[in-house]
Amino acid sequence: MTLCDRTDCATKYAVRAICEELRLESNAEIRSTDISPGAVATELTTTITHKDTAAGINQLYAIAIDADAIARAIAYAIEQPSDVDVNEIIIRPTCQEL
Repeated sequence: MTLCDRTDCATKYAVRAICEELRLESNAEIRSTDISPGAVATELTTTITHKDTAAGINQLYAIAIDADAIARAIAYAIEQPSDVDVNEIIIRPTCQEL
């Protein structure tokens, strides 16, 4: 695991911890949802200038799901009744290994 991988993991954990703390501290006044998307078809992959990295990312993103799938997950979380808090959604292509 590289330093970059560790930083990425630490950042993702921090977001999860902040979402959970908001939930606990708000006394049901704030609903928080941590949505963790997998490979999503966006323009992000077109901005990578390092050739080897771009090739690897392009291979992974060949199976990417449409951004509309993430929007539907967000809508699902928002549309729940006020007494329901969807805490976490992990959404990724069915064939994504990572």
